[in-house]
Amino acid sequence: MLTDDFQTALDADGLIVPGVGAYAACMEGLRAVKGDRIIGRRLAGGRPVLGICVGMQILFARGVEHGVETEGCDEWPGTVSRLEAPVVPHMGWNTVSVPDGSALFAGIEDERFYFVHSYAARSWDLVTNARTSAPLVTWAEHGGDRFVAAVENGPLSATQFHPEKSGDAGARLLHNWIQSL
Repeated sequence: MLTDDFQTALDADGLIVPGVGAYAACMEGLRAVKGDRIIGRRLAGGRPVLGICVGMQILFARGVEHGVETEGCDEWPGTVSRLEAPVVPHMGWNTVSVPDGSALFAGIEDERFYFVHSYAARSWDLVTNARTSAPLVTWAEHGGDRFVAAVENGPLSATQFHPEKSGDAGARLLHNWIQSL
């Protein structure tokens, strides 16, 4: 179900945060419906959230597009910035480097996924301590530029690629996420 109702989104079994377009516009739209608060409250309660494309990017602390810096949801430290590949946008099928133990990629570790983006998190800054476990970070490369392709972090998962455009592999990834609800 598609909703902008606070309570409905808060109570859902799982919440998907899609995103298309610019980081700043996505954050503006999300804040207009208190979506950033919904995400934070869901995660505080251990409730599943899946970010897709710009919906993943806004989970980082900030994004920089066309010289404009925008605060994100700050679920992960780091900055989303423009890819430094010779050809941008990165558009098409690409493989990913999946870490051991991934539930999201179970059975599809060697598949290709469909990407359409010019910006990404290009480093991972998260420091863990004895009370937190390290997130599982999946990487991809485009034109020699390495970037975060997906993250699994307790109830929070996200993909830079579009599972809904990634054929059978994307359908399996979404199935794996739904099975975790």
